[in-house]
Amino acid sequence: MELVLALDLMDGKVVHGARGERATYRPLLLPGVPSADPAGVVSSLAPRFLYLADLDRIMGTGDHDGQVRACARLAERAYVDRGIRSPTDYLRDEHLVNVVGTETGGEDLSAYRGGFLSVDVKDGKVIPRGEDPLEVLARAGEWSFEGCIFLNLGRVGTATGLPAGLDDIRAAFGKRLFYGGGVGSVADLGLLRDAGFDGAIVATGVHRGAIPLEWVRRGSLC
Repeated sequence: MELVLALDLMDGKVVHGARGERATYRPLLLPGVPSADPAGVVSSLAPRFLYLADLDRIMGTGDHDGQVRACARLAERAYVDRGIRSPTDYLRDEHLVNVVGTETGGEDLSAYRGGFLSVDVKDGKVIPRGEDPLEVLARAGEWSFEGCIFLNLGRVGTATGLPAGLDDIRAAFGKRLFYGGGVGSVADLGLLRDAGFDGAIVATGVHRGAIPLEWVRRGSLC
């Protein structure tokens, strides 16, 4: 199972917040990391696998395309959600995997080719249309994405643990499936691995020391 370090980008900096409440996000300040400059943070933490969310582009207020490219080149593979709104909106670069979020991807997600689909879930429903997450995952199995991310936005930045029903989530989608949102401990990683997930997206648990940074640098559990 891949361990993927998540970083959110806003106003040219890496930011941290919780539950998708973006107005409250602030620059991420970590011991031993001199600034919240994206490339600097990636260089200091040195993850093998990276997940980047360009919050400005998702919200339609700007973009970090140059910084995204620079950060992606520092990792073996970078999964990037930059608010893609059409199949022509992909960013092409070495090591970069485009992520299409349900929040911005539009109504016809079957039109996309390649990359990952992020099933963005808040309060138990897929945003923005309030669909059942398991039904979206089941339909996504017929589309041309290489894999999916089940992104539990209501738990992002909280490290509060995992919801019930992991086996049902895993069973709904037959391709590669990652989980993000609330993963706060080594025990949580074990639950995801045992349920058959292919990747875990982590951040707060790493920053708090509950998940070893060395595992993130290796890109897998011990």
